[in-house]
Amino acid sequence: MIKHSFQISASEVRRLDLYLRDKITEVSRAKIQKAIRDGQVKVNGLAGKPGQKLRAGDLVEISLEDKPPTIELEPQEIKLAIIYEDREILVLDKPSGLVVHPGAGISCGTLVNGLIFSYPEIKNVGSPLRPGIVHRLDKETSGLMVVARTERAYYSLRQQFEERAVNKTYLGLAAGRFRNKKGIIDLPVGRHPAERLKMSVSSRKPRTAITRYEVLKEFKHSTLLALKPLTGRTHQLRVHLAATGHPLLGDRRYGQGGEKKRKPVSRLFLHAFSLSFEHPLKKEWLEFKSPLPPALLEILEEEASGK
Repeated sequence: MIKHSFQISASEVRRLDLYLRDKITEVSRAKIQKAIRDGQVKVNGLAGKPGQKLRAGDLVEISLEDKPPTIELEPQEIKLAIIYEDREILVLDKPSGLVVHPGAGISCGTLVNGLIFSYPEIKNVGSPLRPGIVHRLDKETSGLMVVARTERAYYSLRQQFEERAVNKTYLGLAAGRFRNKKGIIDLPVGRHPAERLKMSVSSRKPRTAITRYEVLKEFKHSTLLALKPLTGRTHQLRVHLAATGHPLLGDRRYGQGGEKKRKPVSRLFLHAFSLSFEHPLKKEWLEFKSPLPPALLEILEEEASGK
């Protein structure tokens, strides 16, 4: 039996079935509906109903039959840049090009495959297909990630992310210049109405998405930004910047037209630069930083030279 437990924050108030659909993405909505009807979902200890409106502070618990994953996870020896580890968590520096977990036709060569090779206990933590994973970075994005090694760390970190208690700052190089040195992009994001592999601010079912930005340095045709996502939507930073006319350099999915005045760059310029959160067991505040990788430093040097 797989069990999940969630504490509802003020920003997550909505129907029980829709909430669980978004939180447990590896399970179909039909299966979640069945679990609710079968009494496998409790809200504050009582059987929940599909259309029940959740309130801030509610405790939602769901028990699902433990069926083997459709993809058998294979441990693989993959070099991991671990910058901190203890018995509860790992903090690592993910390189660009590495997929975080299997899915969408990818069954091996992911960060998860490397994690369960080096840390076998992680295979039994959290979701069967995403063991230990409490947040993600796009394949093309590099930088800091925290991974849970135990169940208690997993649920503590998940709750911190849900309550927006984790501080994350990304460095991104965007096309063009910004009128304001600081600002907030508040545009709802959801699945693209026509291209299902993309996200969009013109979605039929958008969800709140907020990004804070600050200009760090201006170049002739681009701007280096500090980006702080206040929500955690898929591709949020990339979609927000593209929607405002300043796509990230190297963004092949959302950045069409962003490099008309310069030669294309080698990779997406988006790096998870800093990450801070409360340790799940020690309750100490931990802060980590990751310098820009050489490929991005080279792009900055080219921008500074005006090439």
